[in-house]
Amino acid sequence: MAERAAAARPAAVPEDVRAGAGLEVVRPGPLTTVQDLGRRGVAHLGVPRAGALDEPALRAANRLVGNPDGAAALETTLGGVALRALAPVLVAVTGAPAPVTVDGRPAGWGTAVRVPAGAVVEVGAATHGVRGYLAVAGGLAVPPVLGSRSADLLSGLGPAPLAAGDRLPVGAAPAGPRAALVPLPAPPAELVLRLRLGPHADWFSGVAALARDTYRVAAASNRVALRTEGPAVGRARAGELPSAGLVLGAVQVPPDGQPVIFLADHPTTGGYPVVGVVPAADLPPAAQARPGTPLRFLLLPG
Repeated sequence: MAERAAAARPAAVPEDVRAGAGLEVVRPGPLTTVQDLGRRGVAHLGVPRAGALDEPALRAANRLVGNPDGAAALETTLGGVALRALAPVLVAVTGAPAPVTVDGRPAGWGTAVRVPAGAVVEVGAATHGVRGYLAVAGGLAVPPVLGSRSADLLSGLGPAPLAAGDRLPVGAAPAGPRAALVPLPAPPAELVLRLRLGPHADWFSGVAALARDTYRVAAASNRVALRTEGPAVGRARAGELPSAGLVLGAVQVPPDGQPVIFLADHPTTGGYPVVGVVPAADLPPAAQARPGTPLRFLLLPG
């Protein structure tokens, strides 16, 4: 997967880059990727949606610096990121709460922060939650692929995860107003996901137990799927299905009986039965649920 992603690293400089502006990666963090609101309408090509796992946090970061909601920004994972400004920039950090500094001096989280040319803005380890979002006024102007600048870790489309020494171009300064404050919910102490049953709910004998049992977020969770640990969902039928289409939020149950909730980088087809679908509106908290977080399903009628 790393080789595929590296092959997708863009070489050309896009036309909308702001002259002289950019960010140089000093410390990439455990996994930092460029994300916007993802690729829409290309699942029939076998291309996942990708995009920010916590869309409200991305939108908030962009609004704080005056960008359109869907401008490309950075999504960090647990350990943050450090970037050197090649020209003066305005940035904002949202998502998982974390310390923010500019050249070692404390700066604001959840607010716009000015970073002088040559200064290093650093997002530290998340104190709660998992994924942070760093937006820069003008957005990250990496070349779009199929209508999105998002990194897709499953297919390898878009820019590769950040590496030390990378330079990220920045777009033209936005003309829109900046938000002073954008409220966001805290990372969940318990994750409650609504579940609409189907299309293969009749393959399972333990569907009712899904509403009673408590699961935990597994450490193997990633941008492809939130994996769970808990009571196995009982099967009423043996065998597997031919591959069929999968949507964002689909809850697939593999042979071990542990539900798997598909997130932004999910495959577009799969052969294990799908017990139901979690509404997209419930998924942003899943992006911030750390391993070990209790998880319950709330079955929706109909």
